[in-house]
Amino acid sequence: MEQPGAASRAMVFVSCKREKHYSREVILPWHALVCVLSGEMKIASADRLFVFHAGDIVLLPRNQLGRLSKVPLNGELFKSISICFPQETLQRYYAALPQVQITPAQPDIKYFNRHPLLQSLFGSLLPYFEVADDLPEEIANIKITEAIAVLRSIDKSVDNLLGHFEEPGKIDLADFMEKNYMFNLTAARFGYLTGRSLTTFKRDFKKAFGNTPEKWLTKKRLETAHYQIVEQKRKPSEVYFEVGFENLSHFSYAFKKQFGYNPTLSKAKREISEKQF
Repeated sequence: MEQPGAASRAMVFVSCKREKHYSREVILPWHALVCVLSGEMKIASADRLFVFHAGDIVLLPRNQLGRLSKVPLNGELFKSISICFPQETLQRYYAALPQVQITPAQPDIKYFNRHPLLQSLFGSLLPYFEVADDLPEEIANIKITEAIAVLRSIDKSVDNLLGHFEEPGKIDLADFMEKNYMFNLTAARFGYLTGRSLTTFKRDFKKAFGNTPEKWLTKKRLETAHYQIVEQKRKPSEVYFEVGFENLSHFSYAFKKQFGYNPTLSKAKREISEKQF
């Protein structure tokens, strides 16, 4: 799920994708409830792949790193409705409740089986988007509050996610980076997700890997790409984005600098280049 455009900053919005191959890395600043209306949505984390289709409703936790793909399916465009939950809205909501027992747990994508209350919630939103791109703020706020109430009535365990307001705590940096190096984030963002300031992140990274984040990430991504291309016979155009490069030309330049030949070379030409290198 992409964030709303800068012009609207809507918290309740429709996403529509016509591209055959739309993919991006995402870290949501808020929890979000998403209903897929048509097409296919995939979310790849470091070690799992989630696939959702028309009718699926999922709660996506904030501050979780993943690669999101939205693609047409069976001749239909990808389309979804998203309801985002700003932290300040959740804090006001929970502050007004009698004491709620919160048991913090590892944030994870939560799938909901079909339920009349959820279907009614999203069904009530569709008419608004037939006449406008986004909801008036007053109506959006009402729908966000309604969505929180619906989720709590269906599954009380959502309190452990929606009612937990602490920022990411300090975690094992080396383990996190080994699992998530393929995501194209800044050092500051990696630092935040591991519970560190940028300065502390760089210091701890040097201790863990004996190198700077930038150099280690480039080397690690190129080694992964080399294996994918040489051993698994995949095309560079299929690999570069998956391992964390923004574009093919930058990837090809870095690959040649590292290994001495272009990633598109045939096996025979590659062997000759390796001998020369």
